[in-house]
Amino acid sequence: METHAPLSEEDLALIHALQIAPRAGWVEVGAVLGVHPTSAAARWERLTADGAAWITAHRAGDPLAVSLAFIGVDCRMEGQSRVVAALSAVPEIITVEQTASNRALMLTVLTNSLAHLSGEIIPRIRGVDGVLGYQTSLCTRQHVNGSSWRLNVLSRHKQQQMQALVRADTGPAHLPPGHLDLLPFLARDGRATAAAMARALGRTPATVQRQLNRVLASGILSFRCEMAQSLSGYPVTCQWFVKVPPGQHENAAATLRRLRNVRFVASTTGHSNFTVIMWLHSVADVMDVELTLQQNIPGIELQESVVMLSCAKRVGWILRPDGTAAGPGPDGLDRGIIPAEG
Repeated sequence: METHAPLSEEDLALIHALQIAPRAGWVEVGAVLGVHPTSAAARWERLTADGAAWITAHRAGDPLAVSLAFIGVDCRMEGQSRVVAALSAVPEIITVEQTASNRALMLTVLTNSLAHLSGEIIPRIRGVDGVLGYQTSLCTRQHVNGSSWRLNVLSRHKQQQMQALVRADTGPAHLPPGHLDLLPFLARDGRATAAAMARALGRTPATVQRQLNRVLASGILSFRCEMAQSLSGYPVTCQWFVKVPPGQHENAAATLRRLRNVRFVASTTGHSNFTVIMWLHSVADVMDVELTLQQNIPGIELQESVVMLSCAKRVGWILRPDGTAAGPGPDGLDRGIIPAEG
């Protein structure tokens, strides 16, 4: 397995800046970071070419109108890699992780409806050769997702400068079909330019720029700057399945938002009713986190902690064994609805 050199401070600063404002212009980014715009652009090109970082866009929809599910899958050890490949090929299965628990795999599944999940996706999972069984829990409310996770290497002042570059949405708008043609390009590259899309679509740059401006202002897309976890300084993923008193979910989520390691928080169905995902420095941090949760969230019951051994697919992108991005998954990310887990 290829091992990538650690990212430089300049690399990390650029990634953090683009986590805040994924489509900020290179002139503005360079001004905040104190580098020449062409240097910032060249650095980003290298990072994306290496799969160390990438920007994607997801369809943003009403969380009440979609179904987000966590499915723990048991499968035979022999041929497990083939099971992982088969599950990663399903667009609705946006994340596939191998775990150190009684679940061999943990899937995050996003569908347009519960009927789609139960009628099409679960039978497809059951039909994969090597799958022995599965357990499903549904997300009833999403409190935090990975798009809000930050490296926190920039000073507070620079973070504020980058935040000022985030364009405000004008609100929901009806977009003609021609405008929606831009979405697959932005799913593959969240910084795709109007000129590049115009060449691919056979349209004039001016036309695509107008369409792009309208798409960006509509709020139909959520942009997200991701990075290889192995290069983040937080190489360990742990997911906790816990119980929180029903009336305390919002308070628990507010407490968790103050912890910088948090990638995902949601209320769920099942034996546990709340799940938390964090990126950690090491497995030794798991116990420290559990103590923090017990001390700060009244009534919490920690039922299970699951450490992920590897991630084959994360929020629609296929990953290499070292965690770098190989590219968008099958059928692209344009079929996605809303960014979900960490």
